[in-house]
Amino acid sequence: MPVNTQSADYVALFAALADRTRLRLLNLLGSREVCVCYLVEALGQSQAKISRHLAYLRRSGVVAARREGKWMHYRVLAVDDKAARAILAAARQSFALDPEMLADLSRMTTACCAPEESGSLRTAPRPASSPSPVRRVSR
Repeated sequence: MPVNTQSADYVALFAALADRTRLRLLNLLGSREVCVCYLVEALGQSQAKISRHLAYLRRSGVVAARREGKWMHYRVLAVDDKAARAILAAARQSFALDPEMLADLSRMTTACCAPEESGSLRTAPRPASSPSPVRRVSR
């Protein structure tokens, strides 16, 4: 567990952003709350791998999780630290220029909005269109 100093927080933030899968997850979360099952479907990776990356983002203070029955929902947290907020905003803005990120969003839209969903998604709660109240995290 990192020491609660400003430099340790930035190190944790940059470490969280230093993985392509975690960046893709932040892209898919956008400004809404999303069930893990849709993230798995959109990225085409195992539930265990996606959950491991989400846990990493949660430990670094970038995302929060909420359980609803057997479903886990994740959302991006707002951070109080101005520099950390700018770093996250710049990363998220860059996603609009990345073909892989755009393809991920398209796959998730298809998974979430398909008239006939695959068996695993049939009972999954749809991603929230507006985020739940966001807890602010100090950096």
